[in-house]
Amino acid sequence: MIITRQQREAIEAQTLAPYASKSGESKGRAYPDSEADYRTAFQRDRDRILHTTAFRRLEYKTQVFINYEGDYYRTRLTHTLEVTQIGRSLARAFGANEDLVEAICLSHDLGHSPFGHSGESILNNLMADHGGFDHNKQSLRIVTMLESRYPNWPGLNLTYEVREGIVKHETEYDLSDSAASGFDPTKRGSIEAQIANVADELAYNAHDLDDGLRAGLIAPEQLDDLRIWQMLKESIGWDGNGFSEQIRHRIIRRMLGIEIDDVIRATGAMLDRHELNSADDLQSLPYSVVVHSDEINAINAELKQFLYAELYRHHRVVRMAVKAERFITQLFETYVTEPAQLPPTVQAVIESRGIHQAVTDYIAGMTDRYALQEWQRLFDPFTRP
Repeated sequence: MIITRQQREAIEAQTLAPYASKSGESKGRAYPDSEADYRTAFQRDRDRILHTTAFRRLEYKTQVFINYEGDYYRTRLTHTLEVTQIGRSLARAFGANEDLVEAICLSHDLGHSPFGHSGESILNNLMADHGGFDHNKQSLRIVTMLESRYPNWPGLNLTYEVREGIVKHETEYDLSDSAASGFDPTKRGSIEAQIANVADELAYNAHDLDDGLRAGLIAPEQLDDLRIWQMLKESIGWDGNGFSEQIRHRIIRRMLGIEIDDVIRATGAMLDRHELNSADDLQSLPYSVVVHSDEINAINAELKQFLYAELYRHHRVVRMAVKAERFITQLFETYVTEPAQLPPTVQAVIESRGIHQAVTDYIAGMTDRYALQEWQRLFDPFTRP
């Protein structure tokens, strides 16, 4: 049996919740583009994102630990895949569009600079007089302009709904500026965009804790006063003695289960309060409907404070952040001072973008490894240019 795109669209219309985004009702693409015979518009967007250079580069971009720290720590790529998996699970529970959630999750960090949030902060400071830098906006630039893969338009020509999900990506650490990007700032993101937001925050809380424990930057006994840790120990029946790799796996697995179950229950209660007959009804609400309970919100806030103090401000992590500031600042300043050092493909866009934006696009696209190699080529006298 072969299922056509039109049949898939009909299945969505019949089976998804009334507030879900339907691919057959998409607001379309920026440029005329025929749709596939056997994939919906959102499935096609997902595939286009997967095949980008920017997506492949995520493998060598820092989450918390730089790539050469070890092979088992999360990178931007593995983080993105974990967010996507959680997002699909939540979408399935809410009757939302799984394909749209997947496309938004896969694209949400495409614009991240090398060296994690430190790199983003540095580029934002360097670009303070030229529009700043924000990885959400950079992700949108990538899919609408910087990826050059088609002869008839710049970027990937994604649907409005995916682009809106990128623009309205919002967590405690990533606050979107929807008005600046041409999307209605009075409306919340779609339920699929809200799912991606919660999945992102849920994923990095769990895996940053996991990586911190694995690396030895966090000791289990440091967590004893946290309510989430007490809840997890009780849940798996562990008395706190003999912490092992298997216990760590059980703890993190249980943490994800508790967090996801809480989002499903709390969001279900929110959805039940409203008569939402369309995606527009949901987006017109003055608040997000995909949420945690108040209890888990408080517990998570406590965990975030701990991670900030004990992991993100750990001297090993701070040392790498300071190195990153030096690397990126020196790269930025030497390129701006002498653009002839830039590759010809970057020099070719300086006139249209301006030197500062062209340099920022180039640096933001670098992996950690490439940025370090480029720094050596420019500043180490014993390295060939």
